[in-house]
Amino acid sequence: MQQLMTLLARPLRSLGFAAALAVATLPAGVLAQGTPVPGTYKIDPAHSGAFFEVGHLGGISRFMGRFNDISGEVVVDAPAKSRVKADIKTESVDSNHEGLDKHLKSPDFFSVVQYPTMSFASTAVALNASGEGTLAGNLTIRGVTQPVTFKLKQIGVGKGMRGDDRVGYVATTTIKRSDFGMTYGVPKAATDEVDLRINIEAIKQ
Repeated sequence: MQQLMTLLARPLRSLGFAAALAVATLPAGVLAQGTPVPGTYKIDPAHSGAFFEVGHLGGISRFMGRFNDISGEVVVDAPAKSRVKADIKTESVDSNHEGLDKHLKSPDFFSVVQYPTMSFASTAVALNASGEGTLAGNLTIRGVTQPVTFKLKQIGVGKGMRGDDRVGYVATTTIKRSDFGMTYGVPKAATDEVDLRINIEAIKQ
């Protein structure tokens, strides 16, 4: 959890989120590493996702889940103007188990009726010439906002099947769920530390 990071020297190749949360599922060769075309990109929900992994029963095993409903935009511009905004519907949590999904949606965890949306808004982005760096911003879960910094990697840029400009990123970090008021079962039922992975594919508007 950091403050503003050093802005990247190269003005494009400057963004990625979200999230999370494979970035691209387009056919091989559609996306390739490079420099994104400047402009505003809309997150493609069909090819993006937010994933979490937590230790179960105090850490005897690792458990994964995801959120299926992610939206937002990525603005690729000069560093001072570049930004990321992403929203995730908590109702879309998916553990591949109906009973567990019901519990995760309850007030013990995401409390989806009271807090239907999680959000991230960037404060700074830094990527090096290899497309790796950091994404800093504010993450809001259960109405609590905390600063967080993701490790960021640009996966590729290129054209979609209809000729639209696309860019893909992966962002990863570890948070403590107790920092967001989610203290149920810490640490016996599930660890406090939660690994996040946000996979983003975005389409230029």
